[in-house]
Amino acid sequence: MAEEWLDTPLARHIWETKYRFTAPGGEAEADIEATWRRVARSLAAVETHDRDAWEARFYAVLEGFRFLPGGRILAGAGTARRVTLFNCFVMGVIEDSLDGIFDQLKEGALTMQAGGGVGYDFSSLRPRGSVAHASGRIASGPVSFMRIWDAMCATIMSTGARRGAMLGSLRCDHPDIEAFVDAKHERGALTHFNLSVQVTDAFMQAVEQDADWPLVFPDAGLEADGERVLRRWVGHRGEVPCVVMKRVRARALWDRIMRSAYDTAEPGVLFIDRINALNNLAWREYITTTNPCGEIPLPPYGACDLGSINLPRFVRDPFTPQARIDLDAVRDTAAVAVRLLDNVVDASRFPLPQQAGQARGARRVGLGITGLADALIMLGLHYGEAAARRQAAAVMQTLCHTAYRTSIGLAAEKGSFPFFERDAYLRGAFVAGLPPDIRDGIAASGIRNSHLTAIAPSGTISLLAGNLSSGIEPVFDFRYRRRVLNSEGAYESFEVEDYAWRLWRRLKGEAPVPACFVDARSLPPEAHLDMQAALQPYIDNAISKTINVPADYPYEAFSSLYGKAYQAGVKGCTTYRPVPVRGAVLLAEGAAGEESTQTGPHCCSIEREAD
Repeated sequence: MAEEWLDTPLARHIWETKYRFTAPGGEAEADIEATWRRVARSLAAVETHDRDAWEARFYAVLEGFRFLPGGRILAGAGTARRVTLFNCFVMGVIEDSLDGIFDQLKEGALTMQAGGGVGYDFSSLRPRGSVAHASGRIASGPVSFMRIWDAMCATIMSTGARRGAMLGSLRCDHPDIEAFVDAKHERGALTHFNLSVQVTDAFMQAVEQDADWPLVFPDAGLEADGERVLRRWVGHRGEVPCVVMKRVRARALWDRIMRSAYDTAEPGVLFIDRINALNNLAWREYITTTNPCGEIPLPPYGACDLGSINLPRFVRDPFTPQARIDLDAVRDTAAVAVRLLDNVVDASRFPLPQQAGQARGARRVGLGITGLADALIMLGLHYGEAAARRQAAAVMQTLCHTAYRTSIGLAAEKGSFPFFERDAYLRGAFVAGLPPDIRDGIAASGIRNSHLTAIAPSGTISLLAGNLSSGIEPVFDFRYRRRVLNSEGAYESFEVEDYAWRLWRRLKGEAPVPACFVDARSLPPEAHLDMQAALQPYIDNAISKTINVPADYPYEAFSSLYGKAYQAGVKGCTTYRPVPVRGAVLLAEGAAGEESTQTGPHCCSIEREAD
């Protein structure tokens, strides 16, 4: 039966190199069904009653790739290996001292060794050239220390089929923000990092008003005179006095960010005030950064517990006038998936005790979707049109509300997450927008998980499931070559065809494809943003989404995309414009030459997503 599910050479390669388990001194799993059985059995073992029944239910949603758990779950559950089942983490606050910096470096190394990607906020480090009161030493700045992390990542992940995933972020008012924005202009610099700027509402207002923008740093420990202002800062509770170390024009800094993104695809931006305003745990935590691909904003030591509903599996009568998504089946699968992901919290190991405390205290999960673009094609809907966005939003609303109702039921059965405070939770902006029955259920029974929805890139697991379009991205191309790492750390190239394309050929033969077969390069960048914005109201975590921009797209049009993203209400924005400095892991069929040499994979490629 394995050949039926692993129906492409690339799918089999991914299973064999990433997810197939071989017991010490024993045999390798015979087929993908054995992998699904291992995962189902392991996560059902958490249950105190009806373990056999839950094992059967978990297997039923895994079978046929109906539900795709995060790659760390698929690879690690039931193996007894000292690995984490959580894809990614945000690490602790980096103390602004040599001891603190290297303590955090060690914690990051331990986390990556166990299989987790890591996100950091480097804003706690003193700007370059500043002098410390206690030692009189001159600081080298955050970017210099990021190079140490980059080298650590290269060392930890120097062998094997997975690349280290790291995100580094910096505040838009940190004095070293310009150096941070320019950090990847040098070929080969910080290749293991994705970079994002924490953008505040005040900064966006200053850009709009063409105002001066102060670059500041907390005055504690700094030998500096001058104006002080109050700012909320990572590692501090509430606002702290900060020294104004420099002033720049807000629009000039914004243009610098835009130019860098245009030329190098980085940095992305995190609309950090919106992230905190919509955080279900805003009363108890302050978030400043995210996991490496941006779909989970997290507090220090927070973790990602991810899984995706495979939408094409729920399309009935594809490519016919009767084509539809079976929302009842989506609800049933989502309900079981929430329980499965909740059990991951209890089944997983954690590299650090602080991570275990955060994960078990909040019980965050991130249930999302993948294969959206393929599902829309099978329904006859064009990704860039309003009807497609309405359909996608209806699916995401169904999934979101099902997840919350399931979590309320789990709380009645097993108890609410330990950090839960009923009144504070119900005051949250996202929770306030949920249907009355959900809010009433939370008031009466509590809720098992603080957060429930996220959209991950899902690149590797989507390839495993037959080369689905990943996450909510459009189809890259319908036939192309894909480079992936093998177990020796070298690249192999595979010819692949998109899932919906293959299905069309199987059902319709050589009949001309309809207009709904649209790829990412055929869509205007605004179509990407519009889809992200349509789904954001049903995502309590965040969305990993890359806005593809043609190489010849005018800078003037490009520079307006991030402002449009802010106005559209999304939590972050990442763009990708193919330029020589970035290279490619994907090459369209018929393109001349071999795949480009890379300075490092793009943030949401399968080499970076840590699944």
